[in-house]
Amino acid sequence: MFIVWLSGIATLVMFAGIAWYLAPLYPGAVLLEFAFTPKSFGTVIHAWPAEYLLRYRGFLSLNFLLLGCYGFFGYFFVSRSPLFSRYSSGMRTVTAWALPVAAALGAAGNTLHAWLTAAPRFGVPPAYALAATFAVFKWLILAGFMLAVVHALLRDEGASETRISRR
Repeated sequence: MFIVWLSGIATLVMFAGIAWYLAPLYPGAVLLEFAFTPKSFGTVIHAWPAEYLLRYRGFLSLNFLLLGCYGFFGYFFVSRSPLFSRYSSGMRTVTAWALPVAAALGAAGNTLHAWLTAAPRFGVPPAYALAATFAVFKWLILAGFMLAVVHALLRDEGASETRISRR
């Protein structure tokens, strides 16, 4: 369980640090993730002064660490925690791989954003749409993982109450 705690704490520390680092950006970086077109992407980028764009580009490399942390955490949390022991083997496998898949989608989106912010590239609309699509699926998977954790907690709580009432 040490690896679960270590990766969980690392994820929280990285998330808090990145949130603090990106706090000055307005409009926020999350809005940029959902920019499906060059125009919507450019609207965010052009609202930022040059130092915000540099800050965002610096965040991209830091975000790879966060992605790695939460990918490892999700896998180890599900595969080593007794919380998911009542799930079927297939459901445990899907849930265990949810955050690593979300992290891979985030990394793909980061890579595209690094390329799209390195120079004006408004002539490649599919790249913007693809980066935003990666973000949509990443966030959907993250939400699904959170729902699975809540479900497992409620299921575990119900099982605990049943054991207590049988005594």
